[in-house]
Amino acid sequence: MTIPASLLDANLNSLPLIHKGKVRDIYDIDDKHMLIVTTDRLSAFDVILPDPIPGKGIVLNEVSDFWFKKLGHLIPNQLSDLTLDKVLDSAEDCQRLEKRGIIVKKLKPLPIEAIVRGYLIGSGWKDYQRSGKVCGIQLPENLQQASQLPEAIFTPSTKAAVGDHDENISYEKTVDLLGEDLAKQVRDISLTLYTTAAKYALERDIIIADTKFEFGLDDNGVLHLIDEVLTPDSSRFWDANEYKVGTSPASYDKQIVRDYLETLDWDKTDPGPALSTDVAEKTALKYQEAFNKLTN
Repeated sequence: MTIPASLLDANLNSLPLIHKGKVRDIYDIDDKHMLIVTTDRLSAFDVILPDPIPGKGIVLNEVSDFWFKKLGHLIPNQLSDLTLDKVLDSAEDCQRLEKRGIIVKKLKPLPIEAIVRGYLIGSGWKDYQRSGKVCGIQLPENLQQASQLPEAIFTPSTKAAVGDHDENISYEKTVDLLGEDLAKQVRDISLTLYTTAAKYALERDIIIADTKFEFGLDDNGVLHLIDEVLTPDSSRFWDANEYKVGTSPASYDKQIVRDYLETLDWDKTDPGPALSTDVAEKTALKYQEAFNKLTN
């Protein structure tokens, strides 16, 4: 596979920059639309690293686009009908941002991240070892690391600023933030989206252990799916053929980078260390492998 050229920053001068996130640069278009550019930036331990992962942004963008369309019958989403050439003056910019830039509807984002867990791993496993619960939800006794849960659970969190950590919150706190009707709607559609996608992915030898959804409201209060959807950055993907209870399965994501960083003398604060070419390219290929499996 030919790894595409990297894009660390969108660097658009023709549109005003609204927000620069860990991975995405967001630009204003008009009162109803904005442009989201998915770069090849990578963050690890909540620090944006100085080196890009070649082509990662394209994979994230195309995986999200795949899921937006596949799950579109369940909930409206942020996608608009506009194309890059309609909003960018420069043909060079259109070419540079091809497969990375999408024009989306302006929606009011909800102040939570809707996390769904289908397997016991990561912070959920640590929580369970301490308390027998995950985010306050009681689970059966004697579960092991990476065990599939009896049913998927909804464990929302607050949205942290860049560099800060998200904070897990209870469903009751979600009701306080959103109101009872909207909180229930978010919980129910999150579980439906996860179970639908997990079933599809498993048929292609990928386990979706957990994932994060984000939602926004339009002017009529209609809930929309926004941001990225079921990507290797927002989800934990495992190879079903290598899955084994009692271990921490390898993920189709930046785990290669995390493992590499753990070998360095780095205090996990900004600035992040440089990545070797080998680590960057192996990570890029892992992202591409997940995309190929999901989309055939």
